[in-house]
Amino acid sequence: MPFEQYLQSDSVWVSVTICATITVVGFVVLRTLIGVIAGRLRRWSGHATSHFYRIAVEMLSRTSNLLLLAFALLIGLKVVDLPPRWEDALRHGWFIVLALQVAMWLDGGVRLWMSSLLDDPAKVRNPVTTTIIGIMIRIVIWTMMLLSILANLGVDITALVASLGVGGIAVALAVQTLLSDVFASLSIGVDKPFELGDFVIFGDELGTIEHIGLKTTRIRALSGEQIVCSNARLLDQTIHNYKRMAERRVVFTFGVVYDTPPQKLRAIGALVKAIISSIEQTRFDRAHFVSFDDYRLKFEVVYYVLSPDYNVYMDIQQEINLRIMERLREIEVAFALPMRHVWMRGELATTTREAVDDQPPTLHVPFRNELPDDDNGGKG
Repeated sequence: MPFEQYLQSDSVWVSVTICATITVVGFVVLRTLIGVIAGRLRRWSGHATSHFYRIAVEMLSRTSNLLLLAFALLIGLKVVDLPPRWEDALRHGWFIVLALQVAMWLDGGVRLWMSSLLDDPAKVRNPVTTTIIGIMIRIVIWTMMLLSILANLGVDITALVASLGVGGIAVALAVQTLLSDVFASLSIGVDKPFELGDFVIFGDELGTIEHIGLKTTRIRALSGEQIVCSNARLLDQTIHNYKRMAERRVVFTFGVVYDTPPQKLRAIGALVKAIISSIEQTRFDRAHFVSFDDYRLKFEVVYYVLSPDYNVYMDIQQEINLRIMERLREIEVAFALPMRHVWMRGELATTTREAVDDQPPTLHVPFRNELPDDDNGGKG
C-alpha cells in the first residue's frame, strides 16, 4: 500500500489516537507514582538519622520528564500493531531510555553522597580527594552506560575498549608526574595520614596543614610563611603528626652539687615524684640519680603530659621547675654550677690567697634552674 493511502486509512489514525492516549495517560500515571514514592520517602527521611532516604528522594526528583514521556510513548507503541522492523527499534528504545535514566539517577546519587560527606560536621574530609573520587565514580557510571547502549545496538565494543586502554596508557606516560601527585592526593584522602588542621613535622619543615590540593599540600609554618610541597614528595618522607598524639612523654635532667649528703640525694627522687603527681594532667614515670657528671650529680626525670597541646606542656614544665627550686631550697640542696677547682702550691698559692682576702666579699647564688632536655626537641 502506498504511503499516502496508508495515512488515509482509518486504522492508522485509530492506532495513532490509541498510542497518544496511552502515552499521555502513562506519563501522568508514572509522574504521579514517582511523586507518591518521593513523598513517602521524604516522610521517612524526617524520622531517620541516615542520609539514605534523603538521597533517594533527591534521586527521584532528578527523573527526566523527557525520558518519562519517551517511556510512556514506548508503552503506547507496544499496544498498537507495528511492522516487524519497528519491533527491533522499539526493543532498543526500551533499553536506551532505561539506561539513560538509571545513569542519571546514579549520577545524582553520587553527587549527593559526596556533598553529604563534605557537609558532615562530625568529620573533616579533604574536599579535593572527595571530589576526585566522585568524578571517577561518575565517569565509570556514564562509561558503562555508553558501552552497554552500544552493545545493545549491536556494536562490537571489544576493539573500542582496547583502543581506549592503549590511549589511556599513552596519556598516563605523558603526564606521569601529575598523575603521581593526583594518586598521592587520593592516598592522602583514603589513608588519612594527616588532615586539615593537623600539626606535622617532615624533614626540616614543620607547621599546620592548611590545604590539601590535587597536586600540592600547603602548610602554614610556625614562622608564618606558607610551605608548598608536592603530594608525592610529602608521602615519600616520614611524617610526625603531633595532633594525633594522645599524650606527651617528657624527659628532663637537673644536677645538684657534689657536697650534697647521700640521705638528701635519696630524698630528691621522692620529692620530684610528689611534685609531678600533684600537678593535673600529668602521670609520673620515674626520677633517678643517674650519673656523676663533671661538676654535678645528675638526676633524670621522666613523666607524661596527658594532653597533646604544646602550651599545656610548657605550663606544666615551668610549674615543675619552679616547685623543684622551692623544695630544694627548703632542704638546703644547691643546684650545681659549672666550675673548676685549681690547687696551687708554694709561695704563689700564699700570695694569691692574700690577694683574694684583700678583695671585698661577693654574693654567691648557688641556685640555677636548668632548662629541661625535652626529648621532643622543643617542637610542639
